Amino acid sequence: MADVLDDRQIHQAMSEHPHWESRDGALMRSVHAPDFIGGIRLVDEVAVVAEGLNHHPDIDIRWTTVTFHLSTHSEGGVTKHDVELAGRIDEIVDRLFG
Repeated sequence: MADVLDDRQIHQAMSEHPHWESRDGALMRSVHAPDFIGGIRLVDEVAVVAEGLNHHPDIDIRWTTVTFHLSTHSEGGVTKHDVELAGRIDEIVDRLFG
């Protein structure tokens, strides 16, 4: 189990991951892919990483916009696992669309 981060810890994490925002007990980022296939490729690569971490995001796909919501549901908020996955998603986005 992981401890839920407090507001100060979340704020610090957001300074390290500026593309993310904290909203309603979750971290959120929307990514605009160049085309639909690019968005699906992003989701596919994030799925592989998430499975390896055994920590899975909620994902919304709207044509070329992919939105990730990260929260540790079992803990009821944002934990270090969500911050780690946010960083990994950032790496994938930079590599695919950088």
